[in-house]
Amino acid sequence: MTTQDLYPTRLGQEVKMLERHDPVVWGSGEGSALTAAQVESYECDGYLQLPALFSESEVEAFQEEIAKLTSDRELLASERVIIEPDEDSLALRSVFDVHREGMFRDLVRDERVSNVARQLLGSDVYIHQSRINLKPPFRGKEFFWHSDFETWHAEDGMPSMRALSASVSLTENVHSNGPLMVIPGSHKHFVACGGETPAEHHRESLRRQEIGVPSDEMLTRLADESEVRNLVGPIGSVTFFDCNLMHGSNGNITPQARRNVFFVYNSVHNTLVEPFAAPARRPNHIAARNFEAVPLPVG
Repeated sequence: MTTQDLYPTRLGQEVKMLERHDPVVWGSGEGSALTAAQVESYECDGYLQLPALFSESEVEAFQEEIAKLTSDRELLASERVIIEPDEDSLALRSVFDVHREGMFRDLVRDERVSNVARQLLGSDVYIHQSRINLKPPFRGKEFFWHSDFETWHAEDGMPSMRALSASVSLTENVHSNGPLMVIPGSHKHFVACGGETPAEHHRESLRRQEIGVPSDEMLTRLADESEVRNLVGPIGSVTFFDCNLMHGSNGNITPQARRNVFFVYNSVHNTLVEPFAAPARRPNHIAARNFEAVPLPVG
């Protein structure tokens, strides 16, 4: 059975903006994790920040877990690790598939995060992707503007916009160290991109994405209809954002690192099919196909 492609992109068509066919908040939106006002804010803007959701001591423990991971020689030699795009760089950019490791196994199940995902997506959830973003001091490169869903749809076969990201800040996010930037309200449109997806595209795109990014004209239009916001806040804050929200970040040339651990929760009713616009599936450590639902909290 073929799944209908509601969001055609990278198929040689004209670059254009399409209306969203899916809800932002699925189901009733009711639950104990968020208030009605918070749900309304998420639906309107496409993101929600919860400041200092985790304590400094909890964040310190997460940092220690990262130190273990980034000193693991076997892991560093694997495809789960992405290096910054400078030709001679050895600086780590990202580490994927971390929700199976140490304390992050518990973090992804923590009801302060997972219950928000369940409430907004209106179902049980599983982890589509997880990673640590290690924007290092002085040499942390930018992430250009993009919609995650455009990539997950084209390259992973995610049918609908029934997924969200939770970004846990492990360092303070300030205006100068390359914080997450968003265009509020942009999640209500889908920007169909031109070009075609090359084979093994993830080997380049995870370092520097050039295919599946919106045109300057489309970005200008979205920004003119809204604004660009830097999402700053203290350590332990969590930003939830819709899978189709246009976002990116500047480079970091300060002495201050910017680190976050990033979980993508997908509805169990939105599991992956074959890629809509790519020659082959991406590896399972980037886009999970063999999955288990995140356990519900006990009690």
